[in-house]
Amino acid sequence: MTIPVLTIDGPSGAGKGTVSRAVAKQLGWNYLDSGSIYRSLAIAILEQKIALADVCAITKVAQAMQLKFECGDELVVLLNDVDITAQLVTETVGNTASVIAAYPDVRDALLQKQKDFKKAPGLVADGRDMGTVVFPDAANKVFLTASSEERAKRRYKQLIEKGISANLDGITKEIEARDKRDSERKTAPLIAADDALTIDSSDLPINQVIEAVLNLVR
Repeated sequence: MTIPVLTIDGPSGAGKGTVSRAVAKQLGWNYLDSGSIYRSLAIAILEQKIALADVCAITKVAQAMQLKFECGDELVVLLNDVDITAQLVTETVGNTASVIAAYPDVRDALLQKQKDFKKAPGLVADGRDMGTVVFPDAANKVFLTASSEERAKRRYKQLIEKGISANLDGITKEIEARDKRDSERKTAPLIAADDALTIDSSDLPINQVIEAVLNLVR
């Protein structure tokens, strides 16, 4: 049986998570947040105080870690049966994830973990290289983007609402630095797949973006 896959790629803060979860819920499909996989690994190595340059040690942690997603109104991520959801949104974790995601050995170790989410009746895969590397044969692909200024505002609001101290100017600079790093890395750079529908969400209400994605699948 052919299992349908919808990939939604794009930079941090473009709304991929919100859109992907809503679409998965409406379609009744499984959901993969690949960014949470890399962020979970970042949390694991930060807790173990592993140096960012120690690719071998990071790869071993990637191979051994156990992840579970519980997708209700909000995504809950369990790392080795411990709820780490609140830690996923911090800038330190995000920046660490961006650095280790550039390592080919780490990406190889996590590739099969991502592919294993492809199960009936279908999968919505949210990330940066879902349509180009992980699921290149997906029938439906979206590249969701927004201006760095708009994405920084969204991240700032998200952090403040969670009671986490944040600086808008600093977040903007970090997002721009991460975009540059993700786009220029040699392994699985952040680019739109040739057959992806590109949507700029800067000035679009979220329900309009969700409907556009659902229309693509339908």
